[in-house]
Amino acid sequence: MRERWNDLGARVLSGAVIAVIGLALLLSSGLWLRAGVAVVTGLLMWELARLTGWRHPEFHRPRHPVLIAVLSGLIMLAMLILQGGWPLLLALVPVIAGWAGTHSHERPAFALFTLAILGAGYALVMIRESMGLPTLFWIVGTVVLSDILGYFVGRRLGGARFWPSISPKKTWSGTIAGWVGALVLAVLLWLGGAAGASVIVIGPLLAFCGQLGDIAESWLKRRVGAKDSSAIIPGHGGTMDRFDAMSGALLLALILLFADLLPAIGG
Repeated sequence: MRERWNDLGARVLSGAVIAVIGLALLLSSGLWLRAGVAVVTGLLMWELARLTGWRHPEFHRPRHPVLIAVLSGLIMLAMLILQGGWPLLLALVPVIAGWAGTHSHERPAFALFTLAILGAGYALVMIRESMGLPTLFWIVGTVVLSDILGYFVGRRLGGARFWPSISPKKTWSGTIAGWVGALVLAVLLWLGGAAGASVIVIGPLLAFCGQLGDIAESWLKRRVGAKDSSAIIPGHGGTMDRFDAMSGALLLALILLFADLLPAIGG
């Protein structure tokens, strides 16, 4: 039983630090917000470049992941500063730049994850500035609540695995608990008059897309034979291990924003 919770202490401590940094980022605006998202993007791309190419040094120089990280951070900053829709095309630049340094078998995954990472960073800023802080807090809160319930309920109840070939630790009990948590939060917002009825449908969908983001990263790590995306966060692994679910939810939110279907919380 103790082995089930042996990583809890490190997870809680690191989680608290991540929460403080994340809250500071969400509360920021303007250039500070854009710079913070650019830094996080750089960290995510550093890990992605290592996962998809660092085990095969014959394909690139050792500094390849660092160069991709710096380039991606700068591209993210440009996408967030330049006006209009065309800067979204800049997301292709890190894909092209990192293509040669990625193992040939992992190039499609590198391209898809790169676009997802930059798209999620773009979504965070666009939602923060066009829909307001309460809407962004709802999206982030839905993902965090789903993740917490999935961890504790899954560890406590156990049961059948959700997708054992890709993510052997995830259970159906934890997965469903995440959906229920998102639904309860959405219903409370609706009953409290903070959101329209559409939030009841979209809330669980955000949780589900967050779980898909988590599974997608688990698939990549299993594919390349890595336990964590890196070891920079004690008890949590790497940056990708913490932002995979958030990225999945933010990508759905961005699509809904473009389709004018994303609920405004408190508005």
